[in-house]
Amino acid sequence: MSAEAISTSPNDRAQQLLRVLIQRYISDGQPVGSRTLSKDPALDLSPATIRNVMSDLEDMGLLSAPHTSAGRIPTAKGYRLFVDTLVRFRQPDEDDIDRLRAKIRSKADDASALVASVSSMLSEITSLAGVVTIPRGQHTSLRQIEFLPLSDNRILAILVINDREVQNRILHTDREYSASELQQAANFINDNYGGTEMMHVRDRILEDLDKTRHSMNQAMHEIISVAQSAMEGATNVSPEFVLAGETNLMEFAELSDVDTLRRLFDAFSRKRMMLDLLDRSINADGVQIFIGEESGFEILDNCSVVTAPYQLDDDTIGVLGVIGPTRMAYDRVVPVVDITARLLRKALSH
Repeated sequence: MSAEAISTSPNDRAQQLLRVLIQRYISDGQPVGSRTLSKDPALDLSPATIRNVMSDLEDMGLLSAPHTSAGRIPTAKGYRLFVDTLVRFRQPDEDDIDRLRAKIRSKADDASALVASVSSMLSEITSLAGVVTIPRGQHTSLRQIEFLPLSDNRILAILVINDREVQNRILHTDREYSASELQQAANFINDNYGGTEMMHVRDRILEDLDKTRHSMNQAMHEIISVAQSAMEGATNVSPEFVLAGETNLMEFAELSDVDTLRRLFDAFSRKRMMLDLLDRSINADGVQIFIGEESGFEILDNCSVVTAPYQLDDDTIGVLGVIGPTRMAYDRVVPVVDITARLLRKALSH
């Protein structure tokens, strides 16, 4: 078989070999050679033919050859073809489904406990890291802020949180500020941070104040600098997502060295990165699979993220999923993520 013969897509024989090779690599974690494949009952091919087909698949970018082994391993492109056309998904075990259903029902009245429970169950069933975003509506966003001058160098900061909640803060300043100065500062905050999660507003204000130190009006800079402290009391809210089972990733050789784990766990702690990835699934129709560099984050190049949105009635309110190595058992993991989203939706609707 020439490379040109499968330059567009592998033929049936090459696809079957790719399927068997990926399944074996997912199971063993070791590069797969032609001798190993020749003994597989699913392949009725000679070692020479297998070597030729593997060479063609490598030319197509579906396999790669580690320097330390004569075997081959799948590339992200190979996994993508496998997931899209070759994998045979398996229905989750009834026992796992029953456990999921029971756990979700038992926590359905407490959103925070429910999210933590689902994240933990996803991790337990898949032996990967489970992640679930807090349902929309549980987030706390700044809608508006207003300032009123008081006596004795004090300012009343009025914060409108989400659509209804109003919180008041007394701010102590070094001097008096006019109503027009306070209005100008309030307009700046509302224009730049209105609609932003409270847990991010304060950090963003501090970042922006540093950037505009030499260009912003001094009085406005002082007021906003004091006002950012008003955000502290309003940021004590639930995290935007819950991650469970990160230590499961230590069991996979490709992720287990100390430096990789340190950078991976650091990436998990960077909420903006995780939320950016999860938010890409919020309007998806069903399960989404990000393989390797498809995530857009270099630290996840050796990982896959499987996600699914979950709804309340007809509104998508969150995303759940798992994070693991690219050689995760997609045939098991994808159906588990899918049915968990469906069970969560059913529980929330009641």
